[in-house]
Amino acid sequence: MKLLKRISFTVNEQEVSMEVDVRESLLEVLRNRLGYTGAKKGCGVGECGACTVLVDDTPIDSCIYLAVWADGKKIRTVEGLAKNGELTEVQKAFVDEGAVQCGFCTPGLIMTTTALVERGEKLSREEIKRELSGHFCRCTGYKQILHAAEKCLNNICKSNEGQQVNREDN
Repeated sequence: MKLLKRISFTVNEQEVSMEVDVRESLLEVLRNRLGYTGAKKGCGVGECGACTVLVDDTPIDSCIYLAVWADGKKIRTVEGLAKNGELTEVQKAFVDEGAVQCGFCTPGLIMTTTALVERGEKLSREEIKRELSGHFCRCTGYKQILHAAEKCLNNICKSNEGQQVNREDN
């Protein structure tokens, strides 16, 4: 027997109101009911990061985040990043650095890196590694992923107005 609850939230700036089973994960709702397939089901227990989305600008593992918890929240998926077909600086960095091999883990890594860039902090390599430690990639060996994240976090940041600005010229 399903126990349903009506929730309202935004996904990629679109208002959504729907009934969800109280046991349904946000990942299940996003993928199976709303068609946002960028977030992937990897482990199903919040260990691999493939399902990462931003909830109120914070990276979360949507496979272990109940959909009912999203009530009143702002959700962003990888599908909501590029505007008018133009990739974000984070997405461009992942492409430029070759950090997208099979692509399964890429959306989650991009979402976490996006959240870090939007925080506007310059991070050391060790801090970046720690921030991305909740993601598993079986293809790249992490070198390209780390380079892409460093490129974003140490050369650009989001200003308070949401504009991309160069932090360094190198």
